Amino acid sequence: MRQGALVAAGSEEPVVPVSEVKALKTKIRELERLLGKKTMEVEILKDAIEIAREKKLISRMPFPVKDDTP
Repeated sequence: MRQGALVAAGSEEPVVPVSEVKALKTKIRELERLLGKKTMEVEILKDAIEIAREKKLISRMPFPVKDDTP
């Protein structure tokens, strides 16, 4: 272990504890999973909009902008 510490210090790179690396990898996996889930939701909603437009359930026109001026 001492030799590994000397090698890292000799390369002038910061040394990161293994526990921190594992925690960050876990966080990355969770974020990737959530991104995949949200991507699927977007694709499903896009398909639903396309089907609804084909059946004329919703207009192709954008929603009107609310004007809150008195």
